[in-house]
Amino acid sequence: MPPAVDSHAHIFDPARRFAPDTVYVPQPSQQGTAGQFRAVLEAHGFTHGLLVAAQPYLYDNGAMLDAIARSDGRFKGIALVRAGTGERALWALARAGVVGLRFNLTTFGMREFTEPGADQLLAQVREMGWFLQIHCEHDELAEAMPAIRRAGVSVMIDHFGRPDVSRGIGQPGFAALLELGREGRHVVKLSAPFRCSREGYPYRDVDPFIAAAIEAYSLERCVWGSDWPFVRMDERVDYGPPLACLGRWLPDERDRHTVLWHTPARLFGLGAVP
Repeated sequence: MPPAVDSHAHIFDPARRFAPDTVYVPQPSQQGTAGQFRAVLEAHGFTHGLLVAAQPYLYDNGAMLDAIARSDGRFKGIALVRAGTGERALWALARAGVVGLRFNLTTFGMREFTEPGADQLLAQVREMGWFLQIHCEHDELAEAMPAIRRAGVSVMIDHFGRPDVSRGIGQPGFAALLELGREGRHVVKLSAPFRCSREGYPYRDVDPFIAAAIEAYSLERCVWGSDWPFVRMDERVDYGPPLACLGRWLPDERDRHTVLWHTPARLFGLGAVP
């Protein structure tokens, strides 16, 4: 089996308590442990994963870090980090397999860019060579562009920016995403088409956005992710249908292998497991 990376998934371990002030609690059917995720990966021909720290735990990255520690080198992570976190704590996360931190514009607006200590945190991200992974939708990325420019960090955009598919690729948020891509140092995730499609599977209404993102970023800066275990969805989502879209977006097997292995392995420091 050739190696392949799912570059966007979350661990929700019911054995670990969620934060009392969390913005949401995933339904039991939308939770999943590290062991369950590994079983899903194996069933679909994947070997590695990039885990994104889960919002319900807020700044407790323990569930994700435990999954990385038990993965035999197969998992890396994106942490949630409070502004004001010291350099020593950040380097400890790096040694544990963290390669970036996440800001959530959709939940918090610009707060994470502007709160006290944010500038220092972003400077540390830049110095450490981490990614700033940004979750956004519609035109939120356009608003954040001045702050991204000031920070000078390499960003990775979740779910190709979750555009409003009814407004076309010229909408300000998606135009900002393409602008970042043309700079040649940022990354886009070709993930979770179900979060912005209005037509449902096979999500063909997102195809123009995917094609534009691939053109702007190149395959050397595109990764694919499932968004398992598909939280905050009103309808059932399974692993297979979104994965099947990749064959339509990238019909060449070598291109798919680049997006599923060569690019994420290089960006996240993953190595093949014997």
